[in-house]
Amino acid sequence: MKVTLINTADAGGGAPAACMRLLKALQLQQVDVKLLVTEKKTSEPLVDTIAHSFTTRLKAKFNFFYERLPFIWFRAKDKSVRFAFSIADTGTDISNETDIANADILHLHWTNSGYLSIKNLQQILKTGKPVVWTLHDMWAFTGGCHYAGECENFISQCGNCWMLRDAGDDDLSHAGWLRKNEMLKAANNITFVTCSNWLAGVARTSNLLNGFRILAIPNPIDTSLFYPMNKTAARAKWNISQKAKIILFGAANIMDRRKGISYLVDALSNFKDNYTGTDDIEIVIFGKNKAFDTSLFPFKVYEVGTISSQADLAELYSLADVFVSPAIEDNLPNTVMEAMACATPVVAFNTGGIPDMVEHLQNGYLAEFKSADDFAAGIHYVFGTGNHNALAENARNKVLTTFTNEIVAEQYMAVYQNILNK
Repeated sequence: MKVTLINTADAGGGAPAACMRLLKALQLQQVDVKLLVTEKKTSEPLVDTIAHSFTTRLKAKFNFFYERLPFIWFRAKDKSVRFAFSIADTGTDISNETDIANADILHLHWTNSGYLSIKNLQQILKTGKPVVWTLHDMWAFTGGCHYAGECENFISQCGNCWMLRDAGDDDLSHAGWLRKNEMLKAANNITFVTCSNWLAGVARTSNLLNGFRILAIPNPIDTSLFYPMNKTAARAKWNISQKAKIILFGAANIMDRRKGISYLVDALSNFKDNYTGTDDIEIVIFGKNKAFDTSLFPFKVYEVGTISSQADLAELYSLADVFVSPAIEDNLPNTVMEAMACATPVVAFNTGGIPDMVEHLQNGYLAEFKSADDFAAGIHYVFGTGNHNALAENARNKVLTTFTNEIVAEQYMAVYQNILNK
């Protein structure tokens, strides 16, 4: 069985991380697997790139800016949605690449930012090869947005998109929906996989994917890389107080609208104002931060910047007492799974795919959606129950019984085999 995974990149964000983990998980199960990306960023030998030369690398850069800049300049309603909507009107035809021709199964992941246009995706479907498409967000069944927020226009045919400055019945989102509808006419043998049960449920309500097979399979995690490390040693290395109670927060970009940092500011202010025993609370933050003023937090803050090393991430999770995820839209965030794998309880809003991981009062706390009061109560619960060790042990066990490389790889292998046996 030869499988080619297809993703825009092999590093830099949630989808590349999840895709690379699946690559490794499948390799461990003796699957003949490759990953085809636009521009290779790692040294992983199983990753191939379509940007083989200076000219093709230049074309890849051009495609990115050609897709992004017109949307940012003329279409986006405001700065917050500049990267929240993908037109996918430019890209590269990869249907004749060696990794495509040699594969028994093509496995699509996240292909935006100038890698594959909707036309290019249709070219892949027209190869006649079986296709699995793992959805890391909602883009495949919307007119262009990656997360729709409270909008439900994707249930019909999109249009009147709240992300566009020229919203209307026949706006850019409606045109995108029509293009995807035409693209999917070529999908004779495709299975859609979502990383969470939440996204599977949403996808089944969409007009575009109605009638297609949709399964929910989580992302895998290597529990030999993400495991509970010595807290004292980790804090010493990162110059974090040994006596403090540490709240950890992190994201690829902490100012991403979906990651909800403003809700965290409100929740922590509520926590300090309404609960006792908060004098020894400190916060550690990782991820890109271009402009957020961390002095808005009512506690001492350590910023450690962007972390690319998985070992460093595991140390950060291990030195923390609780990981907080105030995300208001998310599929199956890697950070939550990574924290739990390191036996760190999680407080998060009850939204998206997070309930697939966090079990309320068992391995963390699921707060009422967008409630700063309940989020603060969740932090107090983790610190104040006197049962922190049980929460930590349950968090690790949840990962070991649900999200390991072997468990997830076996689920995907069953999907592949089912497709090939049709």
